[in-house]
Parts: sequence; C-alpha cells; structure tokens
Amino acid sequence: MDIEPYSPENLLKRQKAGEVVSLSFFAKWCSTCLMQEKVFHSFKGDATVPGTLLVVDYDQSRQIMKKLRVHAQSTLIVFMGYKEIHRSGGITDPRVLRTALQAAP
Repeated sequence: MDIEPYSPENLLKRQKAGEVVSLSFFAKWCSTCLMQEKVFHSFKGDATVPGTLLVVDYDQSRQIMKKLRVHAQSTLIVFMGYKEIHRSGGITDPRVLRTALQAAP
C-alpha cells in the first residue's frame, strides 16, 4: 500500500484507472486518527494491502466531506474505481483495518 496526501486530481486519476483507492479523514487533534495513522504506516509498502491510501485533512477538506457525506474524523472509505466498497469510522484494530483495505476484489 502507498500513502499520499489527498487531492481531488489524485483521487480522480486513480478512480478513472479503476484502482483501489482509500480515503482516510485525518485530524491532527484526533487521538483515534493518530492511532489509525500508525496502523496505516505499518501497512506501507505491504503488497498484500492493495492500492493507495489518500490522507484527507479533516479540517481543510469540507468539499469532499460534503460530497461523500463524511461527518466525523477517522472515517475510512475504500473505493474500487468509482464504487465504494467499504466505509467505517473510529476503527483502530490493525486486523479490522487490514480487512477493510483488502475489501476490493
């Protein structure tokens, strides 16, 4: 898995290509987000966890949050191309997060 900052262009490029792309809605002040961040970084470079994780700044990205109806930090959304295949919030268990990120066929 690769980890990159979110941008609308980066998300669109990956979705158009039909790739697995995940969004992590992160806030620096969120303790759950900080725990998730550690778990996500432990997956970095792991070929068994597909795709790219785009980190969305929860405090600066209101447009994408409104579009995707995200109401809380620490939300994780996994897409296969344009299709949403997983959504969760507040999860910090590494096994559960790995399973969520592997939800794409």
